[in-house]
Amino acid sequence: MNFFDERGLPTTETIQLLQNRVSVRSYTDRPVDDAHVEAVLRAAFRAPTSSNIQSYSVVVVRDKDTLAKLAPVTGNQKHVANAPVFLAFCADMTRIEHAMHTYKESIEDNNLEMGLVTSVDAALVGMSASLAAESLGIKGVMIGAIRNNALETAKILGLPNRVYCVFGMVLGWPKEVPPQKPRMPYEGMVHLERFGNHPGGVSMEDTLAAYDRQLAEHYRSQGRQTNDDSWTAELVAKFAPQPRQKLRSELAEKGYDFM
Repeated sequence: MNFFDERGLPTTETIQLLQNRVSVRSYTDRPVDDAHVEAVLRAAFRAPTSSNIQSYSVVVVRDKDTLAKLAPVTGNQKHVANAPVFLAFCADMTRIEHAMHTYKESIEDNNLEMGLVTSVDAALVGMSASLAAESLGIKGVMIGAIRNNALETAKILGLPNRVYCVFGMVLGWPKEVPPQKPRMPYEGMVHLERFGNHPGGVSMEDTLAAYDRQLAEHYRSQGRQTNDDSWTAELVAKFAPQPRQKLRSELAEKGYDFM
């Protein structure tokens, strides 16, 4: 049976989970038990995968010493060090390599496509896991900073050649759920038939100006100081100079050639 939201659009429990999703970094002492993790991952492993390659692996981390080693890599994020459970979503070519070797073939000169396919596979599984966890009442946050030092992360997690951690995820039972951060206007993100043909004819300049104002208002309502051009200024600060400049060489060392 379909229900409709305030815009008159059809909605479901799944749609509402996504509409209400926030990143949660504060958790109760209640453990996320093995049964919940297994249920989440079994569901996530039904995510789409390119040509049925299934080129991903997930490292489940609970050990406090391991978490203590991962936290500095991520910029000392406290919720990583104190994670009820940390899931490392990895692009993994080891099974592909094993199959190729069985038939006397090699992926030694693997190309950009292989790296993209495995990374996208891991991302699809990660988002599916996040949604599955949400459906159980478990909240979490993605940890892209695990790539701050891809080689150190690989060392801590024991990742072999042909495996790298695309991102991590902390999961726990929520203690504090923050207000939802606004997203860019729908009309500025959707293109009808051809790129640039936005619903209502909005321009990129209009979209960004509106979002700057909306995000600044959100931050100020939380007591945070920010610029009027909140999103654009924050973006420039994050990407100039470019972050993780060693990442390409680090991934090449792990057998991922993104050249």
